[in-house]
Amino acid sequence: MRYTVLLLVVIVAISFVSANRDAEPIVETDLGKIKGTTLESRLRQTFFAFRGIRYANPPTGKLRFQAPEPVSPWEGVFDATDDGPMCIQPAFNRSEASEDCLRLNVYTKLIPNELSRIRPKDVIFYMHPGGFYVFSGQSRNNAGPQYLMDQDIVLVTINYRLGSLGFMSTGTPDCPGNMGFKDQVMALKWVRDHIHHFGGNAESVTLMGYSAGALSSGLHMISPMSRGLFHRVIAMSASPTSQVEISSHQIELAQKQATLLGCEISSTARMIECLKSKPASDFADSLEAMFVVSWNPVLLWEAVIEPDFGQERFLDRDPTEAFLKGDFMRVPVISGITKDEFAGPAVGFLTNETLRNELNQNFETLAPVLFLYNSSSERENITKLLRDKFLGEGQLTLNRSVQGLNYLFADSLIGFPVHRFIQLASRYTKVYQYKFTYQGRYSFFYYPDDKTPYGVVHHDDLLYLLVIPHISPIFNATDPESTMVEKLTGMWTAFAKHGDPNEADIVPKPNWVPVKPNEDNFLEIGEQFTMREGLFTERFSFWDMLFPLPENQSPATA
Repeated sequence: MRYTVLLLVVIVAISFVSANRDAEPIVETDLGKIKGTTLESRLRQTFFAFRGIRYANPPTGKLRFQAPEPVSPWEGVFDATDDGPMCIQPAFNRSEASEDCLRLNVYTKLIPNELSRIRPKDVIFYMHPGGFYVFSGQSRNNAGPQYLMDQDIVLVTINYRLGSLGFMSTGTPDCPGNMGFKDQVMALKWVRDHIHHFGGNAESVTLMGYSAGALSSGLHMISPMSRGLFHRVIAMSASPTSQVEISSHQIELAQKQATLLGCEISSTARMIECLKSKPASDFADSLEAMFVVSWNPVLLWEAVIEPDFGQERFLDRDPTEAFLKGDFMRVPVISGITKDEFAGPAVGFLTNETLRNELNQNFETLAPVLFLYNSSSERENITKLLRDKFLGEGQLTLNRSVQGLNYLFADSLIGFPVHRFIQLASRYTKVYQYKFTYQGRYSFFYYPDDKTPYGVVHHDDLLYLLVIPHISPIFNATDPESTMVEKLTGMWTAFAKHGDPNEADIVPKPNWVPVKPNEDNFLEIGEQFTMREGLFTERFSFWDMLFPLPENQSPATA
């Protein structure tokens, strides 16, 4: 009898969706009513989009530089038919960016309220890249849902505060730091409390982050604020375990921002009050001047281990030590890198005469900035070892130095941190490691002809999971990239459902073996699936030697 009832519910649900394809769906939540719209997936399936939903009150006025507040309920119907604003950053269209940016998007094939008796769908929660200072979760710019919505999931994409407004930290109660990460936690709590209204299962949430979003994912695994809010992690091309030394503040960076905006810095409290009075657009206008040289260091704003002022702390211990001890949420993980990662900065420095000359003349000073390590006296030999290993003697030139400089950027910013994360996390939980080698027609970086991809660089694998219109069109079923879209979305969705990408409904199956003790095995994702062992072993072993794990620390028993 119950199967007959369930069948009738499904038939009614399908009939409801068919009859309302062109209607603006309205969902009733505990916060108020939310009106969305209908969109079409890559394969022409209709789904429902609720975009620009506030998950926190605007972080303005007294809330600037402070933890977010839960969103207040509203009267009437919240219009979620289009993207909300991106967080403050340089933008070609200033109307695209606002300080009132703590918004999220929900994409679902179910209109809850009407279809609530159907089994809730697994949730993928996406955190965007951008070095903690650019990009967003907007569907029209950086995170189009059309590929993943051919899968049987609910997708959530979010914004979080960026730059100084999101990550300034003074080591005082005025600005303890980690605001952008706390925004992410608030969005996860919103999902916990409200995603069931959209047909999502709050007990099956997978964090999917790229670059800065992947670093965020790793931090959520150790944050006391995030515990219990997610159940699996997909961390693509970044991690929080690296050569970067985590501090309790970045007061010098805060003072630099204050000086650029004309605030005095002798008193931290007065400095923050002054910065709170500045228009949000001033932070975007001064962004480029915050960096040391040519938008470097790439990781300018960092997570901080917050001093305890009685506030809820996002990060209360060193990430590397936490993973080394097994002191983290032991959930299944997918993690990996692209074949070439950060080729762009290497070519950029070597083809720009001014930058190339500056790097030639001041390598000892610039290397710690570009490759993210402390230049203190105990590490004074690191710069020489890196130069000898990757660049050799003599002047830097494009033809002679491009590969070595590419390796330096790729390993320091992405490869080595991911290697260390997998090395440590796999001792305690299941980790599926990959190297993405598929080269399609579109890329984030090309040879000078602007037609030929340089290789498979940072972000290129993201092109087969989310639509990024300024980089590539939507791949249709006859495009050569279509197969890779099916492979990646299929494996990532299977992992979100089962914790195992091998459950994907694709041919051939990946036969992806998790990392084994004392074996650095990984899946090469290219034209074919190939299991291999030893991901850039020689290069990453060199970094392991330069930046050894903390002494007198032994892994806990899993």
